[in-house]
Amino acid sequence: MIEIPSDLHKDLVPLAFLLGNWAGAGVHDFPGSEKCNFGQEVTFTHDGRDFLEYHSHTWVLDQEGNKVRPLETESGFWRIDADRKVEVTMVRDDGVVEVWYGELADKKPQIDLVTDAVARTAASGPYTGGKRLYGYVKSDLMWVGEKQTPEVELRPYMSAHLKKVVTPEEVERWAKALPDDMPDDGIAFFK
Repeated sequence: MIEIPSDLHKDLVPLAFLLGNWAGAGVHDFPGSEKCNFGQEVTFTHDGRDFLEYHSHTWVLDQEGNKVRPLETESGFWRIDADRKVEVTMVRDDGVVEVWYGELADKKPQIDLVTDAVARTAASGPYTGGKRLYGYVKSDLMWVGEKQTPEVELRPYMSAHLKKVVTPEEVERWAKALPDDMPDDGIAFFK
């Protein structure tokens, strides 16, 4: 279920499906890097202004699904204009800063992004650009990232399947919003 907060900036309504805390797992595979499964936590928040704030943390998982060590961390800001054009500014823990541009698909919650600008510090590894696809599918957030370096052509390197994390505060808010005439047995919902 997609909720649109009453204090969400009107321009961000098309991006409301991203809001919240997400967690899940995915696969990382890029030449020169360790191939691994990873865990991920993503948060999209807003404060009433015309952007979403984004934070993502990933970590390597062992065979049993336990956290081994951090993989990547990134933060940024997402905006959308009246023509459904999306812009993202992002900074990563490895010393990369990116500007992404893309578009929200027509009639479905899917965003295609491509890097427009990349800046790297001396500490960062080789990186020249990327693509990302985000989609809201059956109440889950899925994404795939592609990247390229001077030595490696653009290719997929990470993808994940994330589930919405429900907080106790959200459950309490939903419970308070239930109608007073709820059936006791719940069967009436299915009639």
